[in-house]
Amino acid sequence: MPAHYIYLIIAVIAETIGTTALQASDQFTRVWPSVLVVIAYGFAFYFLGIALKYIPVGIAYALWSGLGIVLIALIGFTVFGQVLDIAALIGLSMIIGGIVVIQMFSSSATH
Repeated sequence: MPAHYIYLIIAVIAETIGTTALQASDQFTRVWPSVLVVIAYGFAFYFLGIALKYIPVGIAYALWSGLGIVLIALIGFTVFGQVLDIAALIGLSMIIGGIVVIQMFSSSATH
């Protein structure tokens, strides 16, 4: 796997941690989850910036946000007990399908 995709994956994981901590911070009323939000988003943007040296911004952002949405939905379900209805599951499936299409068929995505 090319290094720029590893940087993008690190950015997605950091963004997912930051968003999970954001939920746990109770609107920034809890100190340690709030600190984690700032640190995790800092890492996310740093590694996204590195990935952008090699991946076009539209493709990188589509992958970053799409993967983040799916991971946050899974964390919301497993950690916070947030139930997804059929429309949400269909929408998430379409996001995953879009990521697959970009990776398999787009000449804009670097391989």
